[in-house]
Order: sequence, then structure tokens, then C-alpha cells
Amino acid sequence: MPLKKEFKKLGANVVTIEQQAIEHLHNFIDDNFASACQLMFDCKGRVVVIGMGKSGHIGGKIAATLASTGTPAFFVHPGEASHGDLGMITSDDVVLAISNSGETNEVLAILPVIKRIGSQLIAMSGNVESTLAKLSDVHICIDVPQEACPLGLAPTSSTTATLVMGDALAVALLNAKGFTADDFALSHPGGSLGKRLLLRLTDIMHSGERLPIVNESALIKDALVEMSRQGLGMTSVVDNTGRLVGLFTDGDLRRILDEEINIHQDAIKSVMTQNPIVATKDMLAAQALKQMEDKSINGLIIVDDNHHPIGAMNMHDILKAGVL
Repeated sequence: MPLKKEFKKLGANVVTIEQQAIEHLHNFIDDNFASACQLMFDCKGRVVVIGMGKSGHIGGKIAATLASTGTPAFFVHPGEASHGDLGMITSDDVVLAISNSGETNEVLAILPVIKRIGSQLIAMSGNVESTLAKLSDVHICIDVPQEACPLGLAPTSSTTATLVMGDALAVALLNAKGFTADDFALSHPGGSLGKRLLLRLTDIMHSGERLPIVNESALIKDALVEMSRQGLGMTSVVDNTGRLVGLFTDGDLRRILDEEINIHQDAIKSVMTQNPIVATKDMLAAQALKQMEDKSINGLIIVDDNHHPIGAMNMHDILKAGVL
């Protein structure tokens, strides 16, 4: 039975071999790579990725990466393609066919139809003399010095190289298309990253009747009632024109407990925090979160162009929205 030391040695050897395979890819970031990028950049339809077996699994990931970074793409299984799914491919599409040997029967079988449809074909294989390479419009070589499998049979280094080359294509296209973080968020609205890039304060702030607000002449006890009623741990304070002049929070309440303050007689103006930090409705929730963390505050008042309060939010709203 192998010892732990032997397991670690075997694992480290695999990492070394696959690192060498990735380094070898630098030889193939060449004019063919650039031509493949240009074909996909100019594509009026979709990039259709096909591959069988392990190449198919990697192809699915490549298609997903392309689609999420600004290059519309989808994966088609070559076996299913022969039974109707070829109808998903049009002359406006670019087909990216993956086969390490370049001789995969299921892939080669549908190439005549792809040619007849009029789609341009990019091949990705480890053999520049393969049938797939010769039938393609552009061939990207993904040859590796050796597989990490000691038998030389299980796709290991070759699938890693294919995945990395797919990422290289996707990122090159991302930059060429001027794809931005906002664009990325639009294709990832359900995840925490999408929320950080898309969610704005107008989406989560308390407004209208839910906005805690009192006049600067109000008594402290009235401000406390407003804070309790709205449950945000704070209230905005405005002057007679409706402009924000201050903020009163739970922290301020704890502070005045040590002072000779009469909450039934003294005005909120005398104990409020003047010129509080504010935000605008279009500010990203993630930006607001950073601002609160930097200033060690638990909430923000959102104001309009005239400095009138239009909303309020606190850290609980950020947590509830899933921005963290």
C-alpha cells in the first residue's frame, strides 16, 4: 500500500508535468491564434464549441467562459449533432472543434455538414497534420510534451492545455471587445459578484414613509420615537427647507446618556451629528459598504441634488441584499 510520502511525490510530479505543458503553450500563441481570435471577434452569430469525451467537458467550460465574457457561445455534443442538433448551427456561426488527436470520429463525421452550412471552422488539436487540422480554416495547436498519466493514456496535460488555451482566447476577445465589469455583472446577476457590480442604493434604501426623518426643532424624545418606528437605528434631521443638516443614531444616544440632557425639553439639533456622511441613490451598494467600513459607521442617508434626504440604509440592508 502506498505511503503518504509516495502519494505526495506522485501528486507533485503531475503538477510539474502539467506546468511544463502550460509553458509549452507559449509556442502556439502565434499568428494562427491571432487569426482564430479575429474570426471569433468578427463572428455575427455564435461560437459553437464541439468536442467528444474529455475534450467535450473542457469544451463546455470554454463555451461558458466565452459566453460570460462577451462572446456569445454554446456547446454542442458531436454525437447529438448528428441527430438533429446541427440545426442549431448557422452560416453566421464560427465552430470551434476540439480533439487532441484531431481524428475523433464523431467530430470528423459532422465536418462536411458544417462546411456545407458555411460556418467557419477553428480546430484545436495536438496534431498539426491531423484530419481535423487540415480541414479547418484556422488550426490552434495544443500539443503537450507528455500526459501526466504514467500510462500516457488518460487525458491530463492535454485537457489542461486545452482549457488554458480556451481561457487565452476568451480573455483576448474580452479585451478586444472592451468588455467591462458592468458587462460581466449583467451575465452574472444571480451571484454575489453580480450583486456587488449591479446593486445600487436605490434598490435597497428605505424611502417614502419608511425614511426616518425629523425637523431640527423636534425634541430628542420625538427623534427617539421616529428611530424606534423605522427600526434603522438612526434618523435624518432636516431644516425648514428640507435640507439635511444632521443625523442622530443609536451611537449618539449612548453618548448623550453621560451628559445632562433632557430628552423631553432639548431639541435634537443640540445633540445630532452635523454634516454627516451621505450617499447618492446611484452609488453601488458595494461602494456604500466600503464607505461605511472605512468610516466605521453603520448607516447612510441618501440625498438628492438639493441635499434633501430621499432614503436611508444600514449595514443590515447590505447583508440582507447579499452584497457581502
